[in-house]
Amino acid sequence: MFANLSERLQKVVKTLSGQGRLTEENIESTLRDIRMALLEADVALSIIKDFIPQIKEKALGQEVMGSLTPGQALIKLVNDELTRMMGEKNDELDLTTQPPAVILMAGLQGSGKTTTVAKLANWLKKNEKKVMVVSTDVYRPAAIQQLQTLAQTISVEFFPSHENQDPIKIATAALQEAKSKLMDVLIIDTAGRLHIDDEMMSEIKRLHASVQPIETLFVVDSMTGQDAANTAKAFNEALPLTGVILTKTDGDARGGAALSVRWITGKPIKFIGVGEKIDAIEPFHPERIASRILGMGDIVTLVEEAERNLDRSKAEKLAKKMKKGKAFDLEDFRDQLRQVHNMGGITGIMSKLPGMNSLPQNVKDKVNDKSLIEIEAIINSMTQKERRLPDLINGSRKRRIANGSGTDIQAVNRLLKQFMQMQKMMKKISKQGGLLKLMRGMQGNFPGGMLPPM
Repeated sequence: MFANLSERLQKVVKTLSGQGRLTEENIESTLRDIRMALLEADVALSIIKDFIPQIKEKALGQEVMGSLTPGQALIKLVNDELTRMMGEKNDELDLTTQPPAVILMAGLQGSGKTTTVAKLANWLKKNEKKVMVVSTDVYRPAAIQQLQTLAQTISVEFFPSHENQDPIKIATAALQEAKSKLMDVLIIDTAGRLHIDDEMMSEIKRLHASVQPIETLFVVDSMTGQDAANTAKAFNEALPLTGVILTKTDGDARGGAALSVRWITGKPIKFIGVGEKIDAIEPFHPERIASRILGMGDIVTLVEEAERNLDRSKAEKLAKKMKKGKAFDLEDFRDQLRQVHNMGGITGIMSKLPGMNSLPQNVKDKVNDKSLIEIEAIINSMTQKERRLPDLINGSRKRRIANGSGTDIQAVNRLLKQFMQMQKMMKKISKQGGLLKLMRGMQGNFPGGMLPPM
């Protein structure tokens, strides 16, 4: 998400890095480039008309500190304005009601609504909530079965419904069942349409009145750009929305929807979908997204994901092993790769590290999740003894491993070279107190969302 906008804005900032101070002349030139970057990102024109003057006023005023370079000063202002545009802070789900807290999900067909219901249920379950899901979409073929399959995958309660039933009766019956089973949350999936129509709005209004949800969330496809914000606005005028969930943000290189939705609707973005996997959803933090756009990374989210997804028992076992002076072997390497996969893959991690957007594309292409799959296949083709004693792997063993993994000897050699580099890095990490401590240290190197000296 935001790849194009991020690249353009970072280029704009670099043009100022060699200049001694901000002047009205170089600010005007820079703001023109920022305006073009926002237009290309499909940000609503009304927002740009407010955004640009705000930056200009502050840049020419007293808010620019003399100790900062022009590049740093401008990036601080743009960061603050991007954050303001997207809502200042994360608006958490409001579940403070007598259980079950009802969440009503609305959206157009094709927005990823049903999958998002399951993702949200999974996220709530990880946060120790007892969740039930139900589908009232009696119009789309297999919609109910889709949600049932997803519910089974994440092991949450599913309330059965049928396409011949009335959506209102389904919802009220599910609410009674959720109460009797002492559920914390009931998530109701509603019917989507290809476009907004009176029949659709009438039904969802009646659903809303019958179950009185504490949260009414609009699910919208970020790939539709500025139209996403306009569709959310139309829904908000017909329904008392409490928030928005943006889907498919991993495929949206422009980011106009995320920058426009809050401003146009007045409703907060509460979550964003960041991939196809069932756990690929994260709370929307405007300040962190602004930091990503400007190439400063998002170490806070990375640390949170590490704490949530890393297998602590394996991490502690590896730490004890390293403290005893035992070598980091290929079995440990494979465990680390699986931990990376659990944190959203190498692509997801790189998107949150400072400066990653500025890497050349050919470097980014070489480091991807497909390479991790190949590496694991090679390690799996080794014997247990070879994984624990990599020095044993000679020419003939390499040929056998390559054949077993469907790769070639060059790929095996490449892995062994990467493994040796990983061994050295693990020695450093063990001396610094572990991966989480290392990342927290990185977080501390960027106080107040500022970049290091340019």
